[in-house]
Amino acid sequence: MKKFKYSEITPESIFKNRRKFIKNLGLSASSLFFGQNLITSANANTKKENMKLTEYRYVTTYNNYYEFGTGKSDPVERSQKFETKPWDIIIDGEVENPITISMEEITQMFPSEERIYKLRCVEGWSMIIPWLGFPLNKLLKKVSPTNKAKFVKFTSILDPEQMIGQRFPILDWPYKEGLRIDEAMHDLTILVTGLYGKKLPNQNGAPLRLMVPWKYGFKSSKAIVNIKLVEKMPISSWMKASPNEYGFYSNVNPGVSHPRWSQATERVIGEGIISPRIPTTMFNGYGDEVASLYNGMDLKKYF
Repeated sequence: MKKFKYSEITPESIFKNRRKFIKNLGLSASSLFFGQNLITSANANTKKENMKLTEYRYVTTYNNYYEFGTGKSDPVERSQKFETKPWDIIIDGEVENPITISMEEITQMFPSEERIYKLRCVEGWSMIIPWLGFPLNKLLKKVSPTNKAKFVKFTSILDPEQMIGQRFPILDWPYKEGLRIDEAMHDLTILVTGLYGKKLPNQNGAPLRLMVPWKYGFKSSKAIVNIKLVEKMPISSWMKASPNEYGFYSNVNPGVSHPRWSQATERVIGEGIISPRIPTTMFNGYGDEVASLYNGMDLKKYF
């Protein structure tokens, strides 16, 4: 997949027209494999060219980020003064070479590439977003995980002075999430540094967030400060808050309903006054790439 520097990213106006975007970059449709696979599988009854990226204004104003509040507009309204410089990330635990690395070092060591992934929220809405980032496995390989590293635990920043939502016991702060090591090392799993050719906005998890496209959005930790490789499965914030509703795996699965609502369909954000609902696909459309990770598992039990 072609890699881009921030200065080389196509403007937002071109991103909005997928065909024009491909033509102007001189890319074949197959070179945008991730986006093509997603769009064609997201709704088998809708032609690829009729699916479009979610507009930047919706991506950056309709967010779940409880550190800034529970309302969808709270993050954009309350995060604009959030300081993301300086910012260091600690990678430690079951590794041979633990490190503390700055965001400046990360962006120099790991050039960002554009990947079009769908964000599917457990609440039943979705967006198609052109993310900028790099595979998490590139960073993990730098620290050389030991054979005891079975899981990866992500911890977000704890800063109630800047994050008003952390002043209330909505969750057990700081926010924590986790992946199995093979999920973390999968090429589809990325660390995000931007979107739509721009630096990652505060309300979307700046300066560094996780994106695991075949899982529900809450698995994608924001404002990450620690990545720890561990031997035992970590308990995530939502698992601790409501274990009957939020499991460790949290794979997008239309056959496993949330206790309070169905996951069989999803609402597309930004598609007119009444957003259409489309069928939800297993693994968010990435079954061909990731289904083998769960061979032999009962995904209703391990939800």
